[in-house]
Amino acid sequence: MPVSRKPVEVIAPKARDTGAARRVAKLVARIGGVGAADADADAPRLEGKIGRVSLIGCGPGDVELMTVKAVRAIMAADVILTDDLIADDVLDLGRPGAARIRVGKRGGRASCHQDDINALMVRLASQGRHVARLKSGDPMLFGRAGEEIAACAAAGVAVEVVPGISAAFGLAARLKVSLTHRDHAQSVRFVTGHARTGALPDDLDWAGLAHARTTLVVYMGARTAPDLAKGLIGAGRAATTPVVVAVGIARADESFAAMTLGDLVELPAAAIDGPVLIGIGEVFSTVPASVASLIEVAGA
Repeated sequence: MPVSRKPVEVIAPKARDTGAARRVAKLVARIGGVGAADADADAPRLEGKIGRVSLIGCGPGDVELMTVKAVRAIMAADVILTDDLIADDVLDLGRPGAARIRVGKRGGRASCHQDDINALMVRLASQGRHVARLKSGDPMLFGRAGEEIAACAAAGVAVEVVPGISAAFGLAARLKVSLTHRDHAQSVRFVTGHARTGALPDDLDWAGLAHARTTLVVYMGARTAPDLAKGLIGAGRAATTPVVVAVGIARADESFAAMTLGDLVELPAAAIDGPVLIGIGEVFSTVPASVASLIEVAGA
């Protein structure tokens, strides 16, 4: 189904509680690097500058899960290009004079076209600006970083990559589940649930994904979850395999639902709203009692 093309959106400053952002910024300043004077400078810094792009992984949501290097890069940037999933606390790390522009892409919703994002990023950097391109999780995992790096390289723009905590590891940490628990898994695989067409990729390795001792973490699978579950069961994965559907990991409105692979077949897409991650595998039977209260059990 075609998705409407959305123009970029400049984010207007607004009053809000920036306590978490201030705490993180002060911590980074104590460690060393960008100081308060750098973070608060309002004047455009273009003359004599060579522009560059930083692709920054901002983690699953909580600003305190970001790396020191990521915070430093945001504090030093002239322009911030942000995905829709980036929290306000993260944007608050930017200096007051830095432009903040939303260039989000969301499955099934009006989104900025990737070519437009690439062009804007390159144009700003070519004007001598330091562009911070913020991405949820880690930029190198289902984050279209390869396309943006290629666009920068073609234009002769220097680019650096700052890794972040991917949502898969945020899920594991939040539920205190080892994705490679040696009693239950010998490997872990990250799977996209969303091809360019909006459907499941047509060349998934069903035999490998159906292996009973492989943990699966599925990104962008809200609309395709039932088809994924049917494919896995058809390839031999047990319908009783534990599943956790997580929405908004490490955010104030996070939620978790426990079910089986068989239940996932019947899950309507409309039942999920927000950034979704689906964990599949026997390791999710090991959620400790101390965090079990976080999880809603399907059918209970």
